[in-house]
Amino acid sequence: MDFHGQHIVVTGGSSGIGLVTAQLLASRGARVSLIARRKELLDEAVAGIGEHAAGFAADVGEKDQLDAALDAAAAHFGPIHSLFANAGLTGGFTPAVAFDPAVFEQTIRVNLISVFWAIQKVLPQMIAARKGAILVTGSMGSKRGMAMNPAYVASKHGVLGLTRAIAVEMAPHGVRANCIIPGFIKTEALDRIPPEQQGKIEQRIPMRHMGTCEALAEVAAFLLSDAASHVTGQDWAVDGGVLESIEV
Repeated sequence: MDFHGQHIVVTGGSSGIGLVTAQLLASRGARVSLIARRKELLDEAVAGIGEHAAGFAADVGEKDQLDAALDAAAAHFGPIHSLFANAGLTGGFTPAVAFDPAVFEQTIRVNLISVFWAIQKVLPQMIAARKGAILVTGSMGSKRGMAMNPAYVASKHGVLGLTRAIAVEMAPHGVRANCIIPGFIKTEALDRIPPEQQGKIEQRIPMRHMGTCEALAEVAAFLLSDAASHVTGQDWAVDGGVLESIEV
């Protein structure tokens, strides 16, 4: 997959899935604009990738900041060819009856509404070019109910629906939209789980091991590439078979 000449924006690009995907895309010729909230991590990420990367600090949950970052990215590297909307919050784990309404609202704002804002911002240039690729990070919570985290599950169901709606509307304009569904992926968050608990999680995965950011990044790169030119409106799981298995 060759991304030379393409400008790809990655939100949540300073760590984890976003950073590893940005590194892969840049290694294959893309110019990558990273948008993230923590400037120190963002600067480190850009320095690690090199001249093919630029960073724009913004809280995606604040529309003015997100718009400014996307404008700055386009001014720096030119028109945006692809968007990987990856930034998100976990929302916290609390019973529904005690869930903080402010946390619920903030989770929806960051995980769902900001994705719509970003898509809405980049669509005009993609429509004008009659080509573009949008990839949104969903979750197994996009496909299943999960107890104790109503905000996260609602937001991730929402981004899958949003992706499908955009895919149908934009297909005549040559713009594709897909949703990638990470399973249990080894990230900093999972590394904080005690080893014995990680072992229990791995036993729930048919392939008996967690996925890596690198493996997920390869799928993300495919969905953003011309190799997936006839793929749109899809949810693509990278989960070791969890969603399609039945525990017995």
